[in-house]
Amino acid sequence: MSETAELQQQSTINGSSLRAGSAKNRADYGRSNDDGLNWVTASAMILFHLGAVAALFFFTWNAFFVACFLWWVSGSLGIGMAYHRLLTHRGYKTPKWVEYFLTWCATLALEGGPIFWVATHRIHHQYSDEEGDPHSPIDGKWWAHMGWILVGKSMHHDTTTLARYVPDLTKDKFHVWLTKWHWTSNVIVGVILYAIGGLPWLLWGVFARVVVGLHATWMVNSVTHVWGSRRFATKDMSTNNFWVALITFGEGWHNNHHAHPVSARHGMAWYEIDLNWYGIWLLKKMGLARHVYRLTVNNLPPKPPLTRDLSAAELLALPAAGND
Repeated sequence: MSETAELQQQSTINGSSLRAGSAKNRADYGRSNDDGLNWVTASAMILFHLGAVAALFFFTWNAFFVACFLWWVSGSLGIGMAYHRLLTHRGYKTPKWVEYFLTWCATLALEGGPIFWVATHRIHHQYSDEEGDPHSPIDGKWWAHMGWILVGKSMHHDTTTLARYVPDLTKDKFHVWLTKWHWTSNVIVGVILYAIGGLPWLLWGVFARVVVGLHATWMVNSVTHVWGSRRFATKDMSTNNFWVALITFGEGWHNNHHAHPVSARHGMAWYEIDLNWYGIWLLKKMGLARHVYRLTVNNLPPKPPLTRDLSAAELLALPAAGND
């Protein structure tokens, strides 16, 4: 496949060919589709937060380091490198066994299976900070952070929606199977941790680690659409936030990402720490990643244009630009 054809395919995957969604489609995805508390999800969140609090009373250094390691596995190898930059935006390619392994790592974050996660994120890019965005702070900071998970069906799309937004994944039997059984990874890891290190390892390696990882990811949806600086004049409210980038292994360079969603590198300047990009770079050096699409501040296309640093609040007073 030629480079031009690949970029056209990536453009389709990243939502530019889906911009003509109807008003009904938008209502289906955003807060206007609020249809009451999702008790299954809410119960799981309460259970895991209680487990995270309990972990504080069973602290050991070994359990803490196990949790840190699994946080990196689930958050960097999994969410950042697999769900986001590989499956959602196709910023690079890997052999199938690498793709499947990284995707399994992502299920440890307990953010849903690959098909639902990718569909939700592609919808977010299509309607970013507009009606239909599943998690925009325009609908409230709490909604953008966690409310959208607890209420409605943003993470429980029907088959028609899935076929439209993730046709590439719904054709893959492994991703279909893993989406159905995504929760089993934490059960397996939890049993192993309890067998080795008892209750401290279980509480820290599963409950505390999952809760920290969830809030870190949710901060990309909430914090980086409210607080931070802007390098690019995108039409949404995305910002670059150093602190969010630190706890998400590089996902906090969100304005960079919204300006150039296909780029596998989000930290475009040398000082923008992006551990997820370093992981992809290492895969490439090992011969396990190819067709890696990346941008830096030295090789930017003309759109969207650069801008002086603006806060999200200042952005609301400006006309929209870029991201077309």
